[in-house]
Amino acid sequence: MFDGFESFDLTVGDPDGGVVTVHGVRGGAGPPVLLLHGFPQDHAMWEPVATALARTHTVVCPDLRGYGESGRPASGDDHAGYAFRAMAADQVAVMEQLGFDTFAVAGHDRGARVTHRMLLDHPERVIRAALLDILPTAYVYDHVDRRLATAYYHWFFFIQPADLPERLIAGDPLGYLHRLLGGWGSGLDAHPAEALASYERAFADPAARHAMLEDYRAGASIDLEHDAASERAGERISVPALVLWGDAGVVGGNAESPLDVWRGLADDPALVTGRALAGAGHFLADEQPDVVAAELAGFLQA
Repeated sequence: MFDGFESFDLTVGDPDGGVVTVHGVRGGAGPPVLLLHGFPQDHAMWEPVATALARTHTVVCPDLRGYGESGRPASGDDHAGYAFRAMAADQVAVMEQLGFDTFAVAGHDRGARVTHRMLLDHPERVIRAALLDILPTAYVYDHVDRRLATAYYHWFFFIQPADLPERLIAGDPLGYLHRLLGGWGSGLDAHPAEALASYERAFADPAARHAMLEDYRAGASIDLEHDAASERAGERISVPALVLWGDAGVVGGNAESPLDVWRGLADDPALVTGRALAGAGHFLADEQPDVVAAELAGFLQA
């Protein structure tokens, strides 16, 4: 995978005073763009999109902390070790070490939540941002109904105290992984064999599964505190943002348009553009890589 790309393992500082190793790949030449994956994937999800973008951009695809081959630090009693703030700081440090003080970023799922936090914590670093198939974390928790709770049951399962979810998932981790990857409007066959094998390797590791659950525990606690503090401080999206979602997924079935939701978090609603991808579920970059690559290329070159 990632023909012509080179891999890296970079050490970045951790909020608790330690360090975390971030694994990833880099390829292409031109303006830099950072691609962030979501749950339960790793950087492998971006391979076809990254290859297309590398014709005109320097593309960086890392594994988030706790995922893939990146480090799995302790989470702490408040789960801050897996807060989107910590994950965003990791990736800003990675880009700086690679020589990029400013860059564009695109994130899917949890990676898009990291992107949102990066827009608030590091506005001077990000020149453009794409958010794929998510609604803001605080918005989701504030608008839970039966439809959303049924589709996003894992949000509430994963945040139960350790090690209850960990023990239950350990009964058939790869079977459960396949159910996740084949859900939310997408099919398991949307994921290329090499990428699927990468996800399986990580999910077979109990430490990796625990780290992923800590991501969700942080999302239901300290991340919401950070979001509330940002709202009080008037921190908003201040750069052009592209919002994409699959019309066959959970986000596509939201009563309020995802575009309108995100425009409500921007300094100027006109900064936020985007659309639904017809026939796509949650894993839209895997199902329609050519469409996603074209959308991102047009947005990045605007």
